[in-house]
Amino acid sequence: MSFHPKARVTFVVAMAENRVIGRDNGLAWHISSDLTRFKAATLGKPMIMGRKTFLSIGKPLPGRETIVLTRDKSFAVEGVHIVSSIDEALIKADGLASSLGVDEITVAGGGDVYQQMMDRCDRIIMTYVNAAPEGDAFFPAFEQLCFYETAREAHEAGPRDDHAFTIVTYERRRSGT
Repeated sequence: MSFHPKARVTFVVAMAENRVIGRDNGLAWHISSDLTRFKAATLGKPMIMGRKTFLSIGKPLPGRETIVLTRDKSFAVEGVHIVSSIDEALIKADGLASSLGVDEITVAGGGDVYQQMMDRCDRIIMTYVNAAPEGDAFFPAFEQLCFYETAREAHEAGPRDDHAFTIVTYERRRSGT
């Protein structure tokens, strides 16, 4: 039996038209406007990510409790919670959410972490990037699962954005709702 946290699990992700979410352990685009949205969605909350995603960022992000999921037993970074399983990550994040007084856990990638946690995801804040770049990390298919759209906001590319984008929020439909 897998652990299901009390706090809502929210994926915060940007995906291109071809499902690419990254290339060479980084983003395949630069959209400054979306980085602002990412910060707003994750600030003050526990944030789970895989080791490669963490290394691409290079440091714990301020104002968030960072939980890094890795199989590398020697991996250690000051100020970061290191875990080795999805259950361990969610147990740690749920405890941190409670101590922070928030009811949400955010998940920031990468592709393998999203895939492994899809069945525990309650909400997806998806930035659809209007591009189809080459990449090596992909967001798993979720469209046939029990998610429904609750908000949509289109954005033209700003002065520091490579592409236009649309932010769509999805909620998981629970049985009986």
